Amino acid sequence: MKKIVFLVLFFLALLSIIQTPSFAASKRYVTCDACGLCPKIVNGTTSSCTVDFVPGDWKRCVKCLYPTLFPPASNPNAAACNSVLINETTGTVKFPVASGRQFTMLGCITSGSTVGGFADKSGAPSFVQALLNVLFTFAGGIAFLYLMYGGFIIITSQADPERLNYGRRLIYGSIIGLIFTFGSVFIVNLIGSGILRIPGFNGAVTPTP
Repeated sequence: MKKIVFLVLFFLALLSIIQTPSFAASKRYVTCDACGLCPKIVNGTTSSCTVDFVPGDWKRCVKCLYPTLFPPASNPNAAACNSVLINETTGTVKFPVASGRQFTMLGCITSGSTVGGFADKSGAPSFVQALLNVLFTFAGGIAFLYLMYGGFIIITSQADPERLNYGRRLIYGSIIGLIFTFGSVFIVNLIGSGILRIPGFNGAVTPTP
């Protein structure tokens, strides 16, 4: 009788050991995420994910497109394969791309709408606002560099009239450029959000790194 009980317990323990891995390893993955991470999926009695190559801008991209999975202050880990994980209940991607977000060469651009995304009425103004912000920032940076260069020319002129006049012209031109740049930002935001009240055109939608 003891032998029979022992054999039954032995077979039950063996059965649980055999079934545990197949039950625990029920994860499935999609081929690639929206940021270009395409891990190697190994299928067999278990499903595992191996990352051989991570795109250079993957971390910035997933922070933009998957804000619930990767908050801005987080340090995304591609080896965890969370961005390609499938929800076993619904059979769809567990963490879908957030609506109203697009990762571009300008950085992360948001439409200001979580329902319609860029197809919403605020999508186009938000993109234009982000593009103008980048252009104004670039123009202001160029003007500031010219201002520094003009000051350097004056400092190293050694009382040479021609170099002094050239340095002054650079400084005057850069100051005028900065005034035009900041004035353009103010006027565009005033017309877009203050006067016309265009949805999404409020100066709050800016590219993020």
